[in-house]
Amino acid sequence: MAEPSVPAEYVPPKVWTWEQPSGGTFASINRPTAGSTHDKALPIGRHPIQLYSLGTPNGQKVTILLEELLAAGYAGAEYDAWLIKINEGEQFGSGFVDVNPNSKIPALLDRSGPNPIRVFESGAILLHLADKFGAFMPQDPARRAECLSWLFWQVGSAPYVGGGFGHFYVYAPVKIEYAINRFAMETKRQLDVLNRHLAVNDFLAGRDYTIADIATWPWYGLLALGKVYGAAEFLQVEDYTHVRRWAEAIAARPAVKRGRIVNRSFGEPHEQLAERHESGDIDAVLLKAP
Repeated sequence: MAEPSVPAEYVPPKVWTWEQPSGGTFASINRPTAGSTHDKALPIGRHPIQLYSLGTPNGQKVTILLEELLAAGYAGAEYDAWLIKINEGEQFGSGFVDVNPNSKIPALLDRSGPNPIRVFESGAILLHLADKFGAFMPQDPARRAECLSWLFWQVGSAPYVGGGFGHFYVYAPVKIEYAINRFAMETKRQLDVLNRHLAVNDFLAGRDYTIADIATWPWYGLLALGKVYGAAEFLQVEDYTHVRRWAEAIAARPAVKRGRIVNRSFGEPHEQLAERHESGDIDAVLLKAP
């Protein structure tokens, strides 16, 4: 019986060059340059807030907050949510790039004032909306600082979970032991950070539910509930009992159930709503739930 072949060690070239295809689920949309690839104006609806997004964890953050604001009685948070098909490169259209030069979802136009305000990056959008409506953000300086610390912890940490662990465990064209081990270790460390904190706190900023929780739940909450990457057993998520308690409490909120299906074009039929232009759009989808 022949011995299995061992792949040659990769030696980085002196100068890196982009060679297509690079392999992997998202190879067709990854490139080393910025800017638009084609002319395409963005649609504009009738509401003050225009969101251009996709129902990934980063996209869910914004739609959950908008639904929470509406549930709390902030009528000015009415919004149109337009689907951006990133697998088809719509984030590289000229209109989208004008709103987000980084060509990533989500991107938001706040048209409630005399001049539209563009906001890009999910954490910045959450902070903009929380400050705009004076909601889901503590006003006490110490508690506000705690909320912002956890918000930016999520912004800085989640790429290790999504672009790191999730990419190499699920999407990479080949399984690389070193990469999976490296990012699984970091993902578990981050879950432990949350678990220790939530052992003595109801929510991330303390007793109140804030944008820090809204930012973190679509990543770590769904991970702890076994809803992403099919990695619940691999990561032993049942060990993080306090994260799971927190995740289940947030999952049960009506606005979270509503927000997480917006701009979602995958999954079960009762979890998909490509675009949202009025509250009844969400109601119609939720009625399909078994």
